Amino acid sequence: MFFKHARVISVLVLAIALGSCNEYQKVLKNTDTKVKYDKAQEYYEAKDFKRALRLFEQIAPKYVGKPQGERVMYFLSNCYFQRGDYNMAGYQFERFIKSYSKSNKVPEAAYLGAKSYFELSPSHTLDQTDTDKALAKLQSFINTYPDSEFFDDANRMAVELTTKKERKAFEIAKQFNKLGEFNFPVLKSAVAALDNFVSDFPGSVYREEALYLKIEASTNMAMNSFEFLKKERLESAKEAYTVLKKQYPETKFGKKADNLLSRIEKELNKIADINSDSTATK
Repeated sequence: MFFKHARVISVLVLAIALGSCNEYQKVLKNTDTKVKYDKAQEYYEAKDFKRALRLFEQIAPKYVGKPQGERVMYFLSNCYFQRGDYNMAGYQFERFIKSYSKSNKVPEAAYLGAKSYFELSPSHTLDQTDTDKALAKLQSFINTYPDSEFFDDANRMAVELTTKKERKAFEIAKQFNKLGEFNFPVLKSAVAALDNFVSDFPGSVYREEALYLKIEASTNMAMNSFEFLKKERLESAKEAYTVLKKQYPETKFGKKADNLLSRIEKELNKIADINSDSTATK
């Protein structure tokens, strides 16, 4: 009996599905724009964004300049977003905002457009062009709509992307420092990259480590410099140590930094002794 009922239910479900599919195909082929508009809206409200999108794509050009055009373009844009086609969603939301700048849907469109670019932002190990674009869109939204219901979420996304960019910049500087162990000319790039990182991201969670790595890179660069450059570079390394200790008196890199300082001072004393002997000889 159970299997009999199950078979009947399966047949009914299949019949309904086929009927729905046939109805959808008929609407797609229908030349009446109003019929397509009504059905697209019905699918949209039922969250059947795949079918709604196909119909809105067909009718959108025919509603340009008409009262329903605003509604059609917004639904079309959001269908792309709900379907996960964030490239098209971002593009269409931008078009919507330009075409209907006075619409009460503009703040939401600006938010969803920015969120589309946020979704396109790749891992920190990859090129961050899309991250930069997403940040620009999010910052524009945050500045323009501070009272929006979407403000907190936009702020959260902006913080997440900024942290991603911080990590990208930090990892590049860190990599320069690591490569410098085997290729000393690269250490100059490491020091510059660490300086830029500290300057560009003053509140970064990686700041303390970046300041320590600058001491390390500066010390190694100084130790492997020509004699006429060594003293100046050692003093720069010592200054880097002072900056770390001043900003992070209880730094977790204290022991390592102290060891580097000992090397720096030992080398500076050696240079001072050589200069002293040279003066005495004269």
